Amino acid sequence: MIRKINKDFCRKWLLRISAVSGGLVILGLACLGTVNFYVKHSAGKKITTIETLLEAQEENTASQADAVLVLGAKVKANGEMSPMLKERVDAGIEIYQKGLAKKIIMSGDHGREDYDEVNTMKSYAVERGVPSEDIFMDHAGFSTYESMYRAKEIFQTETVIVVTQKYHLYRAVYDAQAFSMKAAGVACDRAVYRGDRYRKLREMLARVKDFGYTILKPEPTFLGDVIPVSGNGNLTNDI
Repeated sequence: MIRKINKDFCRKWLLRISAVSGGLVILGLACLGTVNFYVKHSAGKKITTIETLLEAQEENTASQADAVLVLGAKVKANGEMSPMLKERVDAGIEIYQKGLAKKIIMSGDHGREDYDEVNTMKSYAVERGVPSEDIFMDHAGFSTYESMYRAKEIFQTETVIVVTQKYHLYRAVYDAQAFSMKAAGVACDRAVYRGDRYRKLREMLARVKDFGYTILKPEPTFLGDVIPVSGNGNLTNDI
């Protein structure tokens, strides 16, 4: 009799735990979907093309942006840019050379001596004719959120054209707007690379993270002295 009561008691608690767990999963998925929809809807209206930006400039409905902000990505062990990073930098150079932005900010990870995204990006752009003084390096752009925080607070950027792959662009533009920058986004996609599904799944979670960050506004890993993007990009050189 006691054994039966214990079994019934355990069964009831297992059912309750299962119900609560299921409810939490459903709630979590609902929050994930809602935040992702909100971020994509809010930023999607600002995602455009180089051609559209040029047309707006010709019609005097848009002025030069303070900077085109190119977000970092993997650099190979041999010092070469990954294909995704090269896409981003190529698009950033094109935007600058077409006169849509006054300067370029290369923002990426240079947290270790043996790994350097930003100098790799800048060297590539200089080799393609961009003046060194027009390229600023954000050595502490360790995340999309930190890149936008620093673009506003360190580089004093007010108007920006953000360049990255489209799946990432919604969050990047959303973060830029959260720091009161007038932002447009240009997708640089030229191909689909291995790991695309994983990146898009991870991005859904990252949108939720940055949604919270843009409300709380925690400081980035590093801040530092103000270096206005209206000045000389060589002030950010370290080598």
